[in-house]
Amino acid sequence: MTAALPMRSVVVHCHAPGGSSLPGTSTLSMPARRRLALALASLGLPALARQPLVNDASGLNPVSVDRILAPRTVDEIVAALRAHPGPVSIGGARYSMGGQIASAKSLHLDMRGFDRVLRFVPRERSITVQPGITWRRIQAVIDPHDLALQIMQSYADFSVGGSLGVNAHGRYVGQGPLVSSVQAIRLVLADGSLVDASPTRNSELFYGAIGGYGGIGVIVEATLRLADNTPLERRSQIMPLSVYRHFFATRIGSDPNAIMHNATLYPDDYRLVRAVTFSRSRRAVTLPSRLAATGGDYRTERLLREVATQWSLGKAMRRRIFEPLFYSLDAVEWRNHQAGLDIQSLAPLASAGSIYALQEYFVPVDAMERFADGLRTVLRRHRVNVINVSIRHAHKDPGTLLAWARTDVFAFVLYYHQQIAQRDRDAVRAWTRELIDAATVLGGAYYLPYQIVATPAQFHAAYPGAGRFFALKRRVDPTNRFRNKLWDAYYTP
Repeated sequence: MTAALPMRSVVVHCHAPGGSSLPGTSTLSMPARRRLALALASLGLPALARQPLVNDASGLNPVSVDRILAPRTVDEIVAALRAHPGPVSIGGARYSMGGQIASAKSLHLDMRGFDRVLRFVPRERSITVQPGITWRRIQAVIDPHDLALQIMQSYADFSVGGSLGVNAHGRYVGQGPLVSSVQAIRLVLADGSLVDASPTRNSELFYGAIGGYGGIGVIVEATLRLADNTPLERRSQIMPLSVYRHFFATRIGSDPNAIMHNATLYPDDYRLVRAVTFSRSRRAVTLPSRLAATGGDYRTERLLREVATQWSLGKAMRRRIFEPLFYSLDAVEWRNHQAGLDIQSLAPLASAGSIYALQEYFVPVDAMERFADGLRTVLRRHRVNVINVSIRHAHKDPGTLLAWARTDVFAFVLYYHQQIAQRDRDAVRAWTRELIDAATVLGGAYYLPYQIVATPAQFHAAYPGAGRFFALKRRVDPTNRFRNKLWDAYYTP
């Protein structure tokens, strides 16, 4: 996903050894590398031309690293940590958007090939995997046993390790952050030691590493809880935002058959929501495929998204025409199918001169309407081209040091379109900081996997447990080896 930038902001994507490249990236040929070296040298950047570059899905964060290692065994990781005295960064599927996977001059661990299933016991409803595996590959293993993941992200292309690093969540009713479904992990620490951690064993490491963005150690194993794979029936209805919280409490949160749920808050008015629920059903499935296909044809979905992005009436057409047609269709599908959404169904995240980007804010349940009022004011005043706002519910975090859900929360997930010229990035920084303040003043937080624009004061307001996290990091990583752009921004050794 190469983004066109001004001449002094060159973006280069490299194909990491042993790993698959992101959509739209390619391996440079030797002549191309020579031309690139000459171009960089002409800009006064000869050193950059000699170093491998790591980037994320946004295309905005090229980082020159010392070396890329694509490990296949734990012993390789341990040996690399003991042999490399400098900083270490960790990358998975690379769907973060703020450089959370890399730090300058680091040894970069590309974990995408570290992706085996280590133990699967269907009767125990648990599976132990290496962190480079994607959720979709786990689904392929457990589906024949009528099992599903207890919690996973909405898109199945992400790696387990990356999801653990950000303590992800999905659309699951009665669930919370991903950590709630993790039985145990295994970590390699900065000194090369191998440590097992769980909620009852080395619990501070467990609750520091999950949601710790690679700052504590390298997660090399994770044991996850599983659930039943059952048919789910889709239902939806439109309502004013003002009644949605009561609707969720009385009709969704208390319904034992409700498995997944989210609400779409429609831009640009931000006063109307479509609530969509997937409930356990005894009806025959209308979509017989048990798993979502990979590499599907999503041209129609992308076209509709472009209409919503570029046309003046596009958002109104989506709400009044496209979605009513879509939701009028009877849909009963397997849980694994609905949980296996393909990221390729979205428009390409990065293209020449612009990106589709994400942000997310979490607010206590009883503050939902107040935050929505602030959200509406900020987004409309800054004329942000918002494509979608998804509202999800999550239960309180059980104890991670960097918890984004210190109480039960509603999450507001913004999917928007922005240009990437510096003035546009400055504008995003301005309104993002306003939204961070709007969330934190209510006792909420913002999500850390996206563009890093918060001030240090805003970071600590959103994550009051950061002091404990940094104290743990100083103990187990005293020379600050595990680094990336997130911790380079907020952590002082």
